[in-house]
Amino acid sequence: MAARNEDPVRRAFAVQAGHCERMGSPFTATLCRLLGERLDEGTAIGRRVLGWAGDPEPDALALRLVGGLHALVRRGRLPALAAFYPPAVVDPASLWAALSDALATAAADLDPWLDGPPQTNEVARSGVLMPGLMTVASRTDGRPIVLWELGASGGLNLRLDRYAYDLGGLAAGEDGSPVRLAPAWTGSPPPDVPVRIAARRGVDLNPLDAAAPADRERLAAYVWPDQRERLARIEAALALAAADPPPLDRAAAGDWLAARLAEPPTPGTVRVVQHSIALQYFPRPEQDRIAALLAEAGAAATPDTPLVRLAYEVDPAQPGPPVLDLTLWPGGQTRRIATADAHGRAVSWRGW
Repeated sequence: MAARNEDPVRRAFAVQAGHCERMGSPFTATLCRLLGERLDEGTAIGRRVLGWAGDPEPDALALRLVGGLHALVRRGRLPALAAFYPPAVVDPASLWAALSDALATAAADLDPWLDGPPQTNEVARSGVLMPGLMTVASRTDGRPIVLWELGASGGLNLRLDRYAYDLGGLAAGEDGSPVRLAPAWTGSPPPDVPVRIAARRGVDLNPLDAAAPADRERLAAYVWPDQRERLARIEAALALAAADPPPLDRAAAGDWLAARLAEPPTPGTVRVVQHSIALQYFPRPEQDRIAALLAEAGAAATPDTPLVRLAYEVDPAQPGPPVLDLTLWPGGQTRRIATADAHGRAVSWRGW
């Protein structure tokens, strides 16, 4: 008898394979496709995956499994499977044989990777957020920024002023940084205004510590193994963050934001609440609460204590690539200042 959720699971793996193909990871697409087509109930992992109790697509079940496999390969736990990882040329039949063996022999190590959603901290998204902060600076007379991030993961995008940028030909950030971001750019450059961060803090339900080896491994494992530039970039960003960890709190985003907004604002600064490809993982009531908290605090904002929401997210009302929306209080005006792909590889700039 087939597992009760087998068909939706196989579809979810096929859908994820398509996403990986479009996002430039043919190897991960091949892994997802093979697992979705050939996984069976002959192993404990196969039984758990095919009988998944939740909704496998929004649960990112395929990415949980391939992330766990990548972690074990990086750890040297699966040498036979590692022989097929990039830059090797992949023969699907041979790869499946190695995958089958890995699923059978490493179940105890793989099983915990299915327990929770993938945690990523895509550093290239700073190439979308940074021009957003430059726009904030240009609209608020260059005042120092108090930066708060929702869904901060390991806090790598809280440190975005420590990276070097080429934004449509405009150099920005910290010259000489080991993390250099140059997204493909369409449109005019962003405002050439320095970003000064006076304070920064983030929140996550499960914040990751860049100085902890297990957390560093987790973040690297969810980067697709044939995207060597992304792997090198996150490793460089993790090394920077380990030397100067950004402050992160473990909490629900709404509760945390309520506490931050209850603090008296520092005159002469601008409070910026940023989040990137995170909102979709928040329950709908939490999303609504965040919006209400910001609207209430925004109503009390003054020209000397402005408040900004910088949201780099998929617009559920307008399916397509993620967008960068900037809302500025007082006034509460929202402008869509850019569109970008989910990994920050390309930016189509509109500006304020």
